[in-house]
Amino acid sequence: MIERILPGEVVSSETFGDDPRARLLPEEEPVVARAVHKRRREFTVARGCARRALAGLGHGEVAVPSGTNREPLWPEGVVGSITHCTGYCASAVAREDAVRSLGIDAETDGELPPGVLEQVTVEGERELLARLPADRNWDRLLFSAKESVYKAWFPLTGRWLGFTDAFVSFDPDGGFRAELTVPAATAHGTLTGFTGGSVSEAGLVATAVVVRIGELDQATS
Repeated sequence: MIERILPGEVVSSETFGDDPRARLLPEEEPVVARAVHKRRREFTVARGCARRALAGLGHGEVAVPSGTNREPLWPEGVVGSITHCTGYCASAVAREDAVRSLGIDAETDGELPPGVLEQVTVEGERELLARLPADRNWDRLLFSAKESVYKAWFPLTGRWLGFTDAFVSFDPDGGFRAELTVPAATAHGTLTGFTGGSVSEAGLVATAVVVRIGELDQATS
């Protein structure tokens, strides 16, 4: 599913349901040492997805521990992202000489809890959603898109980005643009926004943001 919205430079792996083969490496164990079983299992399956994706880039059995902000710590020369929700897990990776940053997110395809849409949107976003075809759950897709935006933003800036710090607008085909209301200076210029894609399938929605090398340089120069 997730590969449908990722470019050729990105290698992905996904799991529907549990993966009995998945296990943790010693460097990953401390992250979930005190976690409840559900959280530990999700983390374990996610790391299994990450290792299969990394194998597509030629890496062997390598650990993917977590940083101080719970972000995955990828091998040198790799950028990547992980997502998991009930019944699904995915990871996407790329070489950093081709991709500056990427973010993926998956959610169950259901209505957002009452009040959440108002908390995660800025003025004008809900009006734009209302104009889109009623062929998919745009509210949930917008939530997911903002999660993907944050995952792509953080490696470039090392800073927090709130839900209301980006204005997301969708095309009817599921592509989207996220304009940042808090542009940030990076080592490659001023970051002002992202583009991404989405997919709805099998009771799930997923979004992805991929920042290629040339795209960022051209957008921020």
